[in-house]
Amino acid sequence: MKRTSLFQVHKNLGAKMVEFAGWEMPVQYEGVRQEHLAVRNSVGLFDVSHMGEIEVRGPDALPFCQWITTNDASKIKANQAQYTLICFENGGVVDDVILYKFSDENLLFCANASNSLKVYEWIRGHIGNYNVEVLDRSPDYSQIAIQGPCSEAVLSESIGISLEGLKRFYFLTCNWNENDLIVARTGYTGENGYEIFLPWEAGPDLWSRLMEIGSGQGIKPAGLGARDTLRLEMGYSLYGHEIDEDTNPLEAGLGRYVKLDSEDFIGKQAIVDSMAKGLTNELVAFTMVERGIPRQGYSIFRDGEKLGRVTSGTFSPSLEKPIGMGYLKGVGAEIDRVNRSNELIQIEIRNTLREVQVASLPFYKKGNN
Repeated sequence: MKRTSLFQVHKNLGAKMVEFAGWEMPVQYEGVRQEHLAVRNSVGLFDVSHMGEIEVRGPDALPFCQWITTNDASKIKANQAQYTLICFENGGVVDDVILYKFSDENLLFCANASNSLKVYEWIRGHIGNYNVEVLDRSPDYSQIAIQGPCSEAVLSESIGISLEGLKRFYFLTCNWNENDLIVARTGYTGENGYEIFLPWEAGPDLWSRLMEIGSGQGIKPAGLGARDTLRLEMGYSLYGHEIDEDTNPLEAGLGRYVKLDSEDFIGKQAIVDSMAKGLTNELVAFTMVERGIPRQGYSIFRDGEKLGRVTSGTFSPSLEKPIGMGYLKGVGAEIDRVNRSNELIQIEIRNTLREVQVASLPFYKKGNN
């Protein structure tokens, strides 16, 4: 297994290490609940150095990125980021990524750890006649995410730069401790937060600095367990769960990131054709009515008929109840007109059907919980 530059830091903190996408990563330190609530209420620190970074540069970098992604890359300003998808020709999802624009001729993809090599090879394989160079920068970067209501104050003091004017999904570049940093106001938790790209070997120094400055704010290191419960409370998709190579992004509820009225992109025609035929699956959120924790792969039923499967499920530390998401089968285009709010369906848990209620997303709404 591969290890990040922070591996020894995690071991010193007593982290429970697990295999994830070929990496040895911390799943928890003190406990998922404590780490989750620290992010919701104060500030938490994540090692996300296992994520992949792919740079595209050259005279055709922007139009090339427009061609290989579903969102409208032409609308990204310099020092702005954009959530987008890379699709196969059949409309299935290669990966969901964040695209960072430095200039029209220099852009950077951040890909999921499990898909890093696949995304790099896919992008390189579709250069065609575009005048671009594609570089796998993953070995060059450590990446640290600081998330939570106190993240701005802690990070600003740690690196000596005010982040007050940095808007969501924008980034800046700066120098700290003789290291070039990319500081992006992005995250995967639903809280205000930042993701910092920096030279691989500098990861431990920045982590230590953030932990030191954040001690007065109750900062906690957080592992993959809390990262998953936080994203699920927000209804954020996870590759290998809500989306994969067989997933239609419209059925996954990601239509706002698929700009069918913009220029052509790989997979566009297949997605247009699926709309004409009618969508046949729908991703829904739900909360448990009866006891039990929904888990990926559990079957979903209504009135004895199997409708689909659970894609993600957990016990929500913020809501103090089980939550989950899953796909239901529909009948052609009719699925677009169904209002399932508060509908009661069932999940099979240990050979017993347990009642759940369809819910709206996000599960966690700041100020309402």
